[in-house]
Amino acid sequence: MRKVITYGTFDLLHWGHINLLKRARELGGKLIVGLSTDEFNDKKNKHAYHSYENRKFILESIRYVDLVIPENSWEQKIDDVIKYEIDVFVMGDDWQGQFDFLKDYCEVIYLPRTEGISTTKIKKDLYK
Repeated sequence: MRKVITYGTFDLLHWGHINLLKRARELGGKLIVGLSTDEFNDKKNKHAYHSYENRKFILESIRYVDLVIPENSWEQKIDDVIKYEIDVFVMGDDWQGQFDFLKDYCEVIYLPRTEGISTTKIKKDLYK
């Protein structure tokens, strides 16, 4: 069984997130999601509407997700790939090339984002 990992904030969950998680899961038999902690988001100057605990609760209820782990730093990815014996690392294609350093440890796949929806778009539309 191939193990897949992806990372993100997963705030204001929408059908684009679900689509990404579904496609990631289809690449293997188990999907692990590294969820950005509130502290890590602060370091990135990013603020999630929902707390880490609530975002984790939501992700754990999605049938495509097998395990949610905290993402505390950019640097932890190699350690996570080794620790969880990951076969495939998946990110949206807007990150194309940014995680190619993981190719020494696993397959790296950049999936196309779902057109017409993003958390950024939702936030912009809400502030209009």
